[in-house]
Amino acid sequence: MNDLAFDALDRLVADLGDIPVVTEQKVVRRRSRDFFWYSPILNAQLDGKSADLIVLPRDEKDVIQVAGACAHHRVPITARGGGTGNYGQAVPLRGGVLLDVSGLESIEWIKPGAVRVGAGAKMHTIDAVAQAQGWELRMHPSTKRMATIGGFVAGGSGGIGSITYGGLRDPGNILAARVVTVEEQPRVIELRGDAAQKVNRAYGTTGIITALEMPLAPAWKWIDVIVAFDDFLEAAAFGYEAAMADGIVKKVLSPITWPLPSYFGALKPYCPDGKSVLMAMIAEPSFESFKSLLGRRGIITLETPTDESPSRVPLYEYCWNHTTLQVLKSDRSVTYLQCLYPHDRVLEKVAEMRELFPDEVLLHLEFIRFGGRVTCSSLPVIRYTDADRLNEIIRLHEDRGVFIANPHVFTVEDGSRYKRADADQLGFKHEVDPHGLLNPGKMRSFVSDRP
Repeated sequence: MNDLAFDALDRLVADLGDIPVVTEQKVVRRRSRDFFWYSPILNAQLDGKSADLIVLPRDEKDVIQVAGACAHHRVPITARGGGTGNYGQAVPLRGGVLLDVSGLESIEWIKPGAVRVGAGAKMHTIDAVAQAQGWELRMHPSTKRMATIGGFVAGGSGGIGSITYGGLRDPGNILAARVVTVEEQPRVIELRGDAAQKVNRAYGTTGIITALEMPLAPAWKWIDVIVAFDDFLEAAAFGYEAAMADGIVKKVLSPITWPLPSYFGALKPYCPDGKSVLMAMIAEPSFESFKSLLGRRGIITLETPTDESPSRVPLYEYCWNHTTLQVLKSDRSVTYLQCLYPHDRVLEKVAEMRELFPDEVLLHLEFIRFGGRVTCSSLPVIRYTDADRLNEIIRLHEDRGVFIANPHVFTVEDGSRYKRADADQLGFKHEVDPHGLLNPGKMRSFVSDRP
């Protein structure tokens, strides 16, 4: 039990009527976790944090009822989708209700270039339905087969597809968000266009997302490709060149240094010993042009259509932060960082970081568009020693112009490369969550002015 009185929870449950509730503590504790254990720092801070109960709304009407009851009884409420975040976004710090929105999974409509869905719809399901009509989501995380669209918008920033479409913050990548406020008389607010950014990567602190409109891209038949290189910097240089080739349609361009590919399970036979690799997803009509651009600089060891069937592991589950997961499966002593390289010195800075940390920071890049410019993010695997050394590695990156979004903290502000909350998000939180009940502790700038 957390800091709430038993009677407050009892009164809350009574007010919920027939809305499904889970109180079995073993289940509640398990569902209150995400992948924060990627970080040894967060693992120490968040281990044991848990909600008091899980509530399973079936539709938006249920969400409104839960929000009103929580506001009335001053019970914290933390919304959760698939729980695939990496830094405790959906871990309740102060108990209360874990609101599992996975039941809000309807696909309301699909039309050319756009889809409207419930916040709990799985991204894999959305894509499967959209692809049958010739469309697909513009971007998705490497956890696509588990992640919900609401969790991606509330906790993510970009992913597979960002090489073409940028991140969720770029205009046009979230069309609309429907949110429920946490007040005694909850309101439903439709945020359209730029206003929808008030809920992006706010960890559910700025309203309960019940539905989203998202843009779609033309669906391609994608080819999973692995190219082996003698040297990592060669893989990075070709990856950058392919990223700049606007006529080649791609979804992933990920250079990965050896020995990381040695951990890649089913893909290990396509990762020669001692070789760095470039992993790519290329649209089938562009594959000939991709090979022509490559020339003789590397050796293609795998080219196969992307297969997302249940028995298969698609290439994108070895990219982005799944790279870290593949290593963690056999070596729990490592951790990771989230870096953004300056667009005008990408390869120069990659070489500099490789020289600065030759064995301690194992580089893994993701080429992306950021603010309209081609650059790369990086989720390097870190050979972890202690928190002081990790903070020193962060400082050395930032001193040299490589931005860090720290994945070893759990607040919106500290996880941002700007180290502050978005002013619109902070102001909107005062409007929609006056008592500070939404995922309390995750937006440290917020101070409630209500009892």
